[in-house]
Order: sequence, then structure tokens, then C-alpha cells
Amino acid sequence: MTGQARSTLQKKDSMHHAVTQKAIFAGGCFWGVEYHFNRLKGVLSAKSGYTGGVIDHPTYKQVCTGKTGHAEAVEVEFDPALVSYETLAKFFFEIHDPTELNRQGPDIGTQYRSAVFYTDDEQKKVAEKLISELKAKGYEVVTTLEQAGPFWVAEEYHQDYYERNGHQPYCHIYQKRF
Repeated sequence: MTGQARSTLQKKDSMHHAVTQKAIFAGGCFWGVEYHFNRLKGVLSAKSGYTGGVIDHPTYKQVCTGKTGHAEAVEVEFDPALVSYETLAKFFFEIHDPTELNRQGPDIGTQYRSAVFYTDDEQKKVAEKLISELKAKGYEVVTTLEQAGPFWVAEEYHQDYYERNGHQPYCHIYQKRF
């Protein structure tokens, strides 16, 4: 796994000596997912990109064909001293509809699938637990659990899309589920 793609990256900040971690979530169009995560306490950054596919350095145009296997996803770098992975994962399940198969609202295709790209066994266990809790509440969850691989940062015009364009997400409305 490349340095860019490593999802459990741990970096030491010389001033704070904080260890950061990364999580990758796919829940439809990455603009809305990124928008919500960037507002969460403890999140240091959220980047839109592509993961889960078969080609290196995919472009938006390639991913939109649905033929590369990639999902539009968001890589979240966070400070585990301020926010837990479980809190992030719960939030993820509350900012998109985990019962929609290969779509979110008007966006249709496998590139819009609901997926947790886990970076280690602990993240996988947390995601499995949360999916079980949602199913016990009657949700027909279709979210897949996929081992994280390379994460390719999307083109610059996709980063902070809603912030730069002065709009609010229309496919990602927060809904309390836990």
C-alpha cells in the first residue's frame, strides 16, 4: 500500500504529539459526505476521492462510467483523542441512506454504493456491530464492508465542493438512527 493510500496512517505532530488515524467511507456522491465530516469535532480533514476499483489514478470521468469498480468515497483523517472511529462510523450511517443499493437519491451506479472501507480488524468489527444494530432496528442495510486499498484523491474541483459553491448537500440529510 502506498503512502498516499495507507488508511491507518499514523503521523506525529511535533507540537501536539497527536497520533492521527484515517477512515474511508462511501455513501453516494462524495460532496455531501465530505461536507458533513468536515464539520465534525475531531476531524482534521475529509478528502473526496476514489477507492475500491481496479485501475490506478482514476479520473472522475472514468469512475462515472461504473466500469472501474471504484466508489466515490471520503478519506477522513481524525484525532482519536477527540473522536472515536465508532462515532465517525455512526455518523456515516446517519448522513446517508444505508438501505439504498448502489445509489443515493438521484445518483445511481456502483460508484455510489454504500461501503465502509476498513483499514484494520478493529474498524471492521465496529462496522459489523453497527450494521447489526441497524438491522436489529429494522433497517435493511446494504452497506458493504471492504478492505481498504489505495485511495485516490479526486480532482481539485471536487474538494470542498459545497463550501466553494455556496450550496447545501441535497442527497445527504442527517437522520438519527442510533
